[in-house]
Amino acid sequence: MKPHVILNAAMTLDGKIATRTGSSEISGKEDLIRVHKLRKEMDAIMVGINTLLADDPRLTVHKIKADPEDNPVRIVVDSKARTPLNFRILNNDAPAIIAVTENADPEKIEALEKKATVLKCGKDRVDLKSLMDKLSKTGIKRLMLEGGSTLNYSMLENGLVDEVRVCVAPMIAGGSNAKTLVDGEGIDKMKDAVKLKLKKSYGLGEDLILEYDVIK
Repeated sequence: MKPHVILNAAMTLDGKIATRTGSSEISGKEDLIRVHKLRKEMDAIMVGINTLLADDPRLTVHKIKADPEDNPVRIVVDSKARTPLNFRILNNDAPAIIAVTENADPEKIEALEKKATVLKCGKDRVDLKSLMDKLSKTGIKRLMLEGGSTLNYSMLENGLVDEVRVCVAPMIAGGSNAKTLVDGEGIDKMKDAVKLKLKKSYGLGEDLILEYDVIK
């Protein structure tokens, strides 16, 4: 058992989700509203530790009218329990879950447990399949994945993504060190690529929204 996972992201026409310096202001205001409407529909929203450390995101519904109970559970994939205790993910706006490994520093885990639910999944890297199973057992049925590129790849590689929704902005960033929608080890042959089926496309302000189902 696992939640229904929607990978959602904004990227430039050349597939970048952040520049080499970490700048990621890509979406137009109309798309930001779309994203927050989607967040409101979700049981949980998940990011990786690198995204968390770079952006200190709130991961709440705040671009549209919403009540506190509309906020999804906030999840961080954090193998080494590096989540800073003063980051907004651990405030009282919504519950937080930190997924760590069994080999993470026990003192860091203990400190995090005072502010969030800590789930141990795997020894050296967070076992994402185990994490999805545990999240499902907590009642999480719909999960929004907001990357980073490394986590996006790992989730796709493990067959854990059901939909991909992408905002393509009319800009080109370039840069060999810029972050793309999906990084990770990657495949060797195109025949092994994750296959998608387009189900919807539409313009939104200056942006193009593409919605796909993942073919499994």
